[in-house]
Amino acid sequence: MTSPPRTPGPLTVREVTEDQHLDFIRGRRSASFLQTPAWGRVKSEWRRESLGFFRGDDLVGVGLVLYRQLPKVKRYLAYLPEGPVIDWSDDDLSAWLTPMTEHLRSRGAFGVRMGPPVVTRRWSAAQVKEGIADDAVRRLGEVPPSERDHTGARVVSQLCELGWRLQAVEGGFAAGQPQYNFQIPLRTPEGEPRTEDDVLKGMNQLWRRNIKKAAKEGVEVSSSTTAAEAAESLQAFHELYVHTAERDHFTPRPLSYFRTMVEALGSEEPDRIRLYLARHEGDLVAATIAIRVGGHAWYSYGASSTEKREVRGSNAVQWAMIRDALAAGADVYDLRGITDTLDPEDSHVGLIQFKVGTGGEAVEYAGEWDLPLNKPLYAAFDLYMKRRG
Repeated sequence: MTSPPRTPGPLTVREVTEDQHLDFIRGRRSASFLQTPAWGRVKSEWRRESLGFFRGDDLVGVGLVLYRQLPKVKRYLAYLPEGPVIDWSDDDLSAWLTPMTEHLRSRGAFGVRMGPPVVTRRWSAAQVKEGIADDAVRRLGEVPPSERDHTGARVVSQLCELGWRLQAVEGGFAAGQPQYNFQIPLRTPEGEPRTEDDVLKGMNQLWRRNIKKAAKEGVEVSSSTTAAEAAESLQAFHELYVHTAERDHFTPRPLSYFRTMVEALGSEEPDRIRLYLARHEGDLVAATIAIRVGGHAWYSYGASSTEKREVRGSNAVQWAMIRDALAAGADVYDLRGITDTLDPEDSHVGLIQFKVGTGGEAVEYAGEWDLPLNKPLYAAFDLYMKRRG
């Protein structure tokens, strides 16, 4: 396949309007929701900027930058979560990243953190399951992948050569976004849309049985179709989410965060964000938040009741989201982060096993990378973050 012709001349980077940023995102099949202008409004505690990458007068890439201030100093860490949205297959990433880092330096950045949205390796559900069952295997990386992505490998190699540093964290959960995700492809290798029956057949027997049981027990799943409807469902979602947090020992986000999230994302596109509520005989048994940008659909947040687990509300609500993603013509349904542990004694394995049952694949991304622009200030920030966490 031949590459599209390029306008001659070097790349330049400058601030663009949110409308320009969003128009560029709309023209792409896949871009992370963390790189939409709306996400900058969700992260209100950070200063935000929309970047444009230009070749001549042509806008050829964009990025959402979040600026986090170093305590007591007017200098910033510039963070591009799961971005920027550029041509990562380019053999010369320096042509893109050098003008970007120079622009960020001029904005007062002492360092840059980004998460290239490129895949490095993939493992099938069967391979992950076999790895969990193998006593000799403790980490996903110890299992030979079903696919190694050449673009991803080239990106990693170039970043190392350009002085970027991988922010690796034990277990696969980086300080920012997860390096390992679990996804269900919604298209065949030939690019044709998969059917509901095909996706269902790809699930394991337990998942199929639980989806059938939820239907038989009378679990009903409703979803918001507008931002206003989503906002109305938030209170019910949040109450169940707080209950889930207490049971599973994590710190819940406040209701105000989700209100901002629904308002910001919902105002950007009418079908950007949806809330799903699964009820059994009037009782809320599961609730989730789904997000979609172009052909990429995500399961973002979930909650479930401790009571009535036998009616399988969590399976029912996931199946409803998958079916809606298929109906919307999405290419992938993304269940987001997993750790890389396959140790059956590790508490995180239960999450992996739940997601593996969907029949999708484990996906490793290139991870998050830092480039120090001012080494003393970057070292001070690194120490500050380590002390905090």
